[in-house]
Amino acid sequence: MSGGFGDGVGKGGGSGGSIRDAGGAFGKMEAAREDEYFYKKQKEQLEELRAHLQQEIEHHEKQVENHKAILERHRQRVKEVEESQKKAL
Repeated sequence: MSGGFGDGVGKGGGSGGSIRDAGGAFGKMEAAREDEYFYKKQKEQLEELRAHLQQEIEHHEKQVENHKAILERHRQRVKEVEESQKKAL
């Protein structure tokens, strides 16, 4: 059975730095700290991504509302032109 992270070189847990290579309690503790660091880093990155995507959604929703308003103005203008054209005939 191969060892876990921090068990030391030749025991399945080395090559992660000098403390890990030595194995023992310090190697296991260092491996746990690294795992915790990367877990927190990934969680932080996912939160930043979520926030960025939320901002993108809000931006595009505002654009949709602006485009709807512009479309309505154009439709109104088309009606006005058609009405003025009917009166001219």
